[in-house]
Amino acid sequence: MPLLRYCQIVVTVFLVHGLLGSSLAQTPAQAPAPTPAPRVKCGPDHVIIYKRAVALLDKAEKKLYARYTAEAKALAKEAKNLFAIIQKECGQEQRDRLLTDKEAQQEAYNKRLATDEQTAAERLEKSAEEKFNKAQQLEANQPELARKLWRESKEEAEQANKRNIKAMIYFLRNQQMIFQWLGK
Repeated sequence: MPLLRYCQIVVTVFLVHGLLGSSLAQTPAQAPAPTPAPRVKCGPDHVIIYKRAVALLDKAEKKLYARYTAEAKALAKEAKNLFAIIQKECGQEQRDRLLTDKEAQQEAYNKRLATDEQTAAERLEKSAEEKFNKAQQLEANQPELARKLWRESKEEAEQANKRNIKAMIYFLRNQQMIFQWLGK
């Protein structure tokens, strides 16, 4: 009987020790200080991304002038995403590089064009909204005038959309020019 009692005590001690040991092992240890991420150098993959972004931008501009606004917008957004990747990963190298006088002038010109297009788009959007609201008010009493206002509202909204896409393209042309050293 004493041997049985001794075995029970030993087994209990091992179980308690095992449970306590595993729970103590699970306490969170202090994590080492995070090391800064290594700086990504612009390499051949960034050149490929740049060329793809430029091709998408050219295609978006052609689609916009061919009146395929939905395709143009999608292509411009994709180009914008690719330029964002380049900006994030190669931005430091670009900041180290100074723009030439010609590039600085072109950048200012593109910014002005983008701002003008954006302002015109906002003006058209506001006008389209006003005409739409006016058409809703006139729908019951003057249906012909209401239909005319709805058509005008739709046309102005489409023009505003085109101008927004144009503004995005001008902005992305600046990105293209700034990172043109990748394409060389």
